[in-house]
Amino acid sequence: MRLILVTGLSGSGKSVAIRELEDNGFFCIDNLPSRFLLEVCQALQLEGHQRVAVAIDSRSPSSLPSLRQVLRTLSNIGMETQTIFLEARDHELVQRFSETRRRHPLAPGGDQLEAQGLREAIAKERSMLESVRQGAATLDSTGVHPRQLRRWIREIAATTAQSITLSLESFAFKHGVPEHADLLFDARCLPNPHYEDHLRLLDGRDLAVANYLEASEQGPALVSSIEAWLRRWLPEYAQDQRSYLTVAIGCTGGQHRSVWAVEQLGQRLADLGAIVRHRGLVHD
Repeated sequence: MRLILVTGLSGSGKSVAIRELEDNGFFCIDNLPSRFLLEVCQALQLEGHQRVAVAIDSRSPSSLPSLRQVLRTLSNIGMETQTIFLEARDHELVQRFSETRRRHPLAPGGDQLEAQGLREAIAKERSMLESVRQGAATLDSTGVHPRQLRRWIREIAATTAQSITLSLESFAFKHGVPEHADLLFDARCLPNPHYEDHLRLLDGRDLAVANYLEASEQGPALVSSIEAWLRRWLPEYAQDQRSYLTVAIGCTGGQHRSVWAVEQLGQRLADLGAIVRHRGLVHD
């Protein structure tokens, strides 16, 4: 049986993830205390379920310390386990709770939507979930449209069991560096298509932009260097018991150079099962 554990910060998109997994054929359970996880998974396996997704988070705080041990036990008895950890930056979480008038599960009494109280609750939750985050596939939903997040979840659900999952992600430096990235490369050294009138409204997936960057000396050299580095060192990360490795490549606006570089690497590293994501493209 395959188990996907969905966890992370309140307001970061866990409900979107669970709904998407359910739509893709997973038997889903929300807010299950981890002390019941082993028993429930064994029962579901006996009933013939092959794909199960369970959401566990700070709503069941007493059971969190034992969660990693439960996952190890499930792996030891032959179940394939994956963990998806959803997060977002503080300012976005505060905005989401304020707009929806939802109560944060760790917020103090009184005015639950007061900004300072929310920030304190978010900080407490981050600390509480840090041990669960380690080794998980971390998805930062800051500035990400739900449609994009659903696609990212589908991609993880579609991956087969392997020693390590490689994610390639483009981003815009003007919006900040992704905090969840394991490795970061800067594509701002490449010629910028933004300054070419006929390329400005396109993105790095368009043929004209690709031709422009491939014609430069720097573009192919950068991509080849990153590919060689990853092929050399990815097996070392896998031997270090890493399940996921996120490689972020940035440019100024996240539209052209970083997108092109990630697309190129995705094609070159397809044999490694690389997953491609673009944070800065609304219609990704």
